[in-house]
Amino acid sequence: MHTSTTSTVPLEPWTAEQLVQATQGHWHNNQAPTGPVKRILTDSRHAEQGDAFLALKGERFDAHDFLAQVAEKGVAEKGCEIAIVSHPVDVDICQLVVADTRLALGHLGAFRRAQNPALKVIALTGSSGKTTTKEMLGSILSRLAPTLITRGNLNNDLGVPMMLLELRPEHQYAVMELGASHKGEIDYTSNLVQPQVAGILNIGTAHMGEFGGRDGICRAKSEIYAHIAKTGTSIVPAADDFTDAIRQAVQTEQVMSFGQGGDVFATETELQAQSSQFILNTPQGSRPVQLPFAGEHNVQNATAAAAFALSIGVSLDDIVVGLEHATGAKGRLNFIQHKDYLFIDDTYNANPTSMRAAADVLAQQDGIKVMVIGDIGELGSSAAQQHYMLGRDLVSHAGLQFVVAVGEFSPAVQEGARSTQYGKKLQAFLSQEQALPLLISLVKTHQPQSMSFLFKGSRYTHMETLMAELMEKL
Repeated sequence: MHTSTTSTVPLEPWTAEQLVQATQGHWHNNQAPTGPVKRILTDSRHAEQGDAFLALKGERFDAHDFLAQVAEKGVAEKGCEIAIVSHPVDVDICQLVVADTRLALGHLGAFRRAQNPALKVIALTGSSGKTTTKEMLGSILSRLAPTLITRGNLNNDLGVPMMLLELRPEHQYAVMELGASHKGEIDYTSNLVQPQVAGILNIGTAHMGEFGGRDGICRAKSEIYAHIAKTGTSIVPAADDFTDAIRQAVQTEQVMSFGQGGDVFATETELQAQSSQFILNTPQGSRPVQLPFAGEHNVQNATAAAAFALSIGVSLDDIVVGLEHATGAKGRLNFIQHKDYLFIDDTYNANPTSMRAAADVLAQQDGIKVMVIGDIGELGSSAAQQHYMLGRDLVSHAGLQFVVAVGEFSPAVQEGARSTQYGKKLQAFLSQEQALPLLISLVKTHQPQSMSFLFKGSRYTHMETLMAELMEKL
């Protein structure tokens, strides 16, 4: 699934002076554009007349090498004639020379944010549930006023400033998802977004390899609390293993907690196959909520969304309406009825916590339940052990009849399954091609019974491909 990184709505134009002011750069040979600059783009393929192409340098590429092509296209097709570079290139277009284009992108995002001082910004991070909580908040806030919401996975040191570049004067709210794949990243991105309300959803095991364990993950994500407005509110999970450590990072007077034992929590939770209902309890009172999301973990995400929204001044009634009308992101527990079979597309991403939560959702469905899992990435040296534990736990889940593991770590999953008395529930395959015939034969063997399949894996495993192939064969 490719998430578009360009918006179709016209953006606020930039002047040549603003670009200099934001980046502290200078125009090479004093050759500056005369008209307004429409957009700042990092993808040369989308650059058009009036855009500025920002040349990033990565480990395996240097976009400065594309400048000649951009300039040629600019002349031939009235295309892009402006570039932001870290060193001048011998081509005939306007070049804004900056110290570091990656940091310049951050400066430009921060400049745009500073131009909208009345904007109410929520920033959130966590090991799992970020995207769903963000979508719930988007549903609550966008009913009230124009809201900028992080698209796709634009949540890193490049994605966050790219999203800020889309701010327009009519935006009254922004919901920014911040991801951490290395130390200092959240410190950097939360400084750019300057939130009034921010917090951590949970500390899980995603990206464990990068941070050397959950303590490191907690420290990295807690960087978010350093940049909340002094009069703002810090949101903390009440029942996380790391709640005490998280609370120590808080720097604002105002704190709101969510989850069991917190300021905002759910009671009388009833989980249905594709939805849930509960009483939402808050300092502003209690309300029943019919949530169009399955799973206990999504009830938790809803209490988090309510805490963020209350802290930014949204009324409890508006929160309930927003939660009840929220829709999931693509590949996040999407229910697809295909002929006589239910397919649950949860292929957007995976970590050990969300894998187990997905199993609980599948167990609530009808008929023979088959969970098809791909590898989980970014677990570092604990990867084999985490996959072993996952295999052990999934086959021991009374609600699942079959587990199919696909990928490099499937042997570790199988080993975990075989450490229990339920080892026969699991089949392991190194590739999707090898797994497909087994899935087809499972369907044939169990006809005419109803069946429910759930597909999940880390983004790079593209488990949606296997799901689509199976649906085609049925």
